[in-house]
Parts: sequence; C-alpha cells; structure tokens
Amino acid sequence: MSTPAISSRWTLGGDGGSSRPIWDQGRVLDPSSVLLTEKVAVVTGGARGIGAASAVALARFGADLAICDREADDMAATAATVSELGRRCLTGLFDVRDLEAREAWLAEVAETYGRVDVLVNNAGGTFNAPFADISLKGEAALIAENFTQVTGFIRGCVPLMAGGGSIINVTSIEAHRAGPGFSIYSAMKAAQANLAKTLSLELAPAGIRVNCIAPDVIPTEGEGLLGAEAIDKVPELASQPWPETGSVHDCAAAVVYLAGDMSRFVTGSTIHIDGGNLAAAGWKRRT
Repeated sequence: MSTPAISSRWTLGGDGGSSRPIWDQGRVLDPSSVLLTEKVAVVTGGARGIGAASAVALARFGADLAICDREADDMAATAATVSELGRRCLTGLFDVRDLEAREAWLAEVAETYGRVDVLVNNAGGTFNAPFADISLKGEAALIAENFTQVTGFIRGCVPLMAGGGSIINVTSIEAHRAGPGFSIYSAMKAAQANLAKTLSLELAPAGIRVNCIAPDVIPTEGEGLLGAEAIDKVPELASQPWPETGSVHDCAAAVVYLAGDMSRFVTGSTIHIDGGNLAAAGWKRRT
C-alpha cells in the first residue's frame, strides 16, 4: 500500500519554523486572549452559587453583566460585587419560567447594551422523588425550569449575537449517567447537552459556539474545600477520585474559558467538573 504524500504546508523545513502552521501569527493566542473586555454576558440564576460565581468571574475578566433571579437580596449582592469591579450589571427579578417577564427583560438587555456576547444558562432546580411519585404538575414544573426556559433564553439571545457569541449551558453529571430520584431533572439536563450539540452545528455559520459544563456535587454557599477524610463522610462523594470537593469557582473558571477566545475552536462539547466522578463510573475508592 502506497503512502499518501504529505502536504508541503506541514513541512518542518530548515527555515527557522517560518513555514510551520503553528507560527501563523494570525491565529496565535497570548495572555490577553483570556480577557473578556467589553463583552456583554447574560447569566441566569445569578444570585447564588455557580451563577453568582460565574457572573463575578466574568466581570473580573472584563465583561459587563446582565443577571436574573428570584432572590432579590442575593442578586443585589452579586450586582454590587460586579459594580465594585468596575463593570456594569443589569438585574432582573423574575422567575425564568415566566415567558412575558423573560422577554421583557431581554428587551431591556438589548436596550441597555445593544447586544449579547455570552449567555450562561445556569438557572434550574429539582427535588428528590421516585419517578412514580412525581405528579404531572411536578413533571411540567421540572421540564419548564430545566429545559424550556433554557430554549427560551437561547431563542431570545441569538438575535442579539449578530457578531457571534458563546452559549454555555450548566448541566450536570446526571446528564451523562442515571439519576435515581431525579429522573425528570436528569432527562432535562441530558436534553440540554444534546441541544448544545445540535445548536453548535446550526449556529456555527453565525459564529455562535454552544457548549456545556457538567458539575457534580458542588458546595454552593459558605463551604470551602474539604480534605479526603471529610469526603469519605459524604456518601455522594465516596467514589470521587480527586481528594477535594469542587468549588463554584472551578465552575466559573470553565465558564470564563468557554466565554472567550481561548475556546474559539470549541463547540458542541461538555467540560466535566466532577473530580473524576464520571470517569470513575462504578469504581469505588478504597481506603
């Protein structure tokens, strides 16, 4: 079998590397590439936890914010922190499932900023119950909170991303494995992940990337990193390979990465922020 010829553009050569594509100056990234200066980011569920940490991190890297939530006091605290960092922050107090409120607020975002560069679909929620015990009303609420409001925000923000953008869905490890006691929630998070794959293809011509982050157990308020001994006392973390719990700031770091130029060739993907739990699958860590 003959060996196919290697294209000359991949030749290493002896010219000091000038013919090597890795030295294409038009594509080189540098430390400034991580910055989000003057970008406009929308974060749903921005009052607490991953949403708040993401909003503040985006502001630290230069973005102006628009955050929405149902928790007025915590949202005000997040907005104040963003303002202290010298960035603007528009807030919206409403339930993300409320179509009219959502559309009115996105119109306000458009009027205030003129565009959206980043959308972080963080809002969501669930409750623990066997599938057979979930009423039709409860199921509808879970679907609305974890899927249809996400499609609603995407539908509302895409027209504001005329110059391209980045959409980031905050899903869950349960989008990629069974979730007993959280059946509808897990199914909707899986739907978000699949939606990201499909929209990454549909929206690529518009320069809009669509990705997910999938956390596992993340302490959201007032908890720091835990050592291995503490992890062993938490049943959900017993099989976690990494010897510390994750932090909302780990999730925020992934959001910042996906929001900017450092991830310009990443779309349709999921970053797993789970201390190796998905990789561990059925394996149990021995003491």
